[in-house]
Amino acid sequence: MQKSALRALLEAVQHGQLPVEEALNELRDLPFADLGFANVDHHRALRVGLPEVVFGLGKAPEHIIAIVRELRDKGHCALVTRIDEPKAHALQQAFPEIELDPLARTAFLKLGPIETRGNGPICVVTAGTSDLPVAREAVVTARAFGNEVIELHDVGVAGLHRLLARRQVLYSASVLIVVAGMEGALASVVGGLVSKPVIAVPTSIGYGASFGGVAALLSMLNSCASGVSVVNIDNGFGAAYSATLINQGALL
Repeated sequence: MQKSALRALLEAVQHGQLPVEEALNELRDLPFADLGFANVDHHRALRVGLPEVVFGLGKAPEHIIAIVRELRDKGHCALVTRIDEPKAHALQQAFPEIELDPLARTAFLKLGPIETRGNGPICVVTAGTSDLPVAREAVVTARAFGNEVIELHDVGVAGLHRLLARRQVLYSASVLIVVAGMEGALASVVGGLVSKPVIAVPTSIGYGASFGGVAALLSMLNSCASGVSVVNIDNGFGAAYSATLINQGALL
């Protein structure tokens, strides 16, 4: 339950517009609903300002569908990450209105327009086109949470002039998410250009000595640009979540 919905519920009881028993019925599944195979956390939006998100990897399609239905029925939008094509198809069959992004491997069931909030746009920057799947996960997540998002792609250090030509885009952002594989140097470059927080996302893109993203991870962790924070390898979702807390922190 969102804070605004709970406030409206309590005010309705206070003004005699809603019987106490009906209000209790609305609150019966707080703090969570036990589905047997999952405990769906309906209290999370009240605690941290953002609802639960469903991690699809490893879950059976029928379990994902049940969790999404539970979230929807309690008034939450439902974002599912890391789904393959069969799971995406199953979700679309169950919820024809769901928005699928095959590149991001996400599904998003929204309940009406998403209110845009925050101090400004989040800019998602990629080093190369191969980093797009992780970047798209960040973009979809950030937009689902009500952020304005701008994208800047294929501006890695192999052609630094491409990034410098778009530096005004970097300056316009309130938070930046930098997605890069190989040696992960782009995060340090962007961190040295802007006065806003930079969240670096190492990707598993690269040849053998990149060790599946470990080289980029270590490079980003050792960045000499002071404003750079780092999330786990390929974790576009985590970067967008952190960026949202920075961008909307006072509003959540």
